[in-house]
Amino acid sequence: MIKIIGGAGFVGSTLSLILDEAMILDKKLIAQNYIDITLPETVRNRFTDSDKIVLLAAEHRDDVSPISKYYDTNVQGTKNILDEMDRVECSHLIFTSSVAVYGLNKVNPDENHPVDPFNDYGKSKWEAEAVIREWYDANPKGKSVTIIRPTVIFGEKNRGNVYNLLRQIASGKFFMIGKGQNKKSMAYVGNVVAFIKDRLELAQEGYHVFNYVDKPDLNMTSLLSEIENSLKKKIPSIRVPLVLGYLGGYGFDLLALITRRKLAISSVRVKKFIATTQFDATKVHSSGFIAPYSLKQGLDRTLNYEFIQERSDDEEVFYTE
Repeated sequence: MIKIIGGAGFVGSTLSLILDEAMILDKKLIAQNYIDITLPETVRNRFTDSDKIVLLAAEHRDDVSPISKYYDTNVQGTKNILDEMDRVECSHLIFTSSVAVYGLNKVNPDENHPVDPFNDYGKSKWEAEAVIREWYDANPKGKSVTIIRPTVIFGEKNRGNVYNLLRQIASGKFFMIGKGQNKKSMAYVGNVVAFIKDRLELAQEGYHVFNYVDKPDLNMTSLLSEIENSLKKKIPSIRVPLVLGYLGGYGFDLLALITRRKLAISSVRVKKFIATTQFDATKVHSSGFIAPYSLKQGLDRTLNYEFIQERSDDEEVFYTE
């Protein structure tokens, strides 16, 4: 059976819809579906030797406090999963890492690019990858490991950074920081889960690492144009110099510290907005996998769901980065 750890979140919930048989395990759930990967006793006796494990559980927001939570969940939690897999001789793992392991403003890094994470999320994801590599190398016979490093994932019902950007643009309250030529690699959730399913079905032995990006990459100006076309409306764009953008971000940091509130704008998010986050995905798109949606189709589907069609206010949504 496929066990989706952290499966009650955005990616896991979407993945479960396209799999014929899967069990979601998550700390948000109860009874037999409850698991907290930071607590070994909740992981015990949850797997069998024939299971395929998809490990999605992670601390990933920019504002996690204390910082140790990144390492407790992303690193030690991964160790706890691997220990239990070892105990029952389970050998098939898919782990979602992140392109955050490369750091900011790199020149289109592929899977062999040196890592240089700039924040604790990226650092903890890279440490988790190292733990998995050590586990694999200790006894590689019969093991199937796939590490997926997705760029920022967007889609229907997601309330992360891409949604916030789309909402600001759609509302006409958007302002561009800088010239808007920085490129942004993006990944539509429907394609990410299709790739996970593809890897589950292949069950390919060995240790495999893939960046996941839907191509072509758009710069911020091109993204704005795509959104205008999809919504069929002209959206005014105010451009703010980089220096003012940085100062504004630090100002919001100070305000958050004084008020002890989590704000939508921060210096980290400004840095991420103006950064070029472009990644090479040649390996995944030459592997035989065919994404079911183009990037434009993913944007159209998301914009239509979120800002055009009517929907119920009580529908479940997912808050991520």
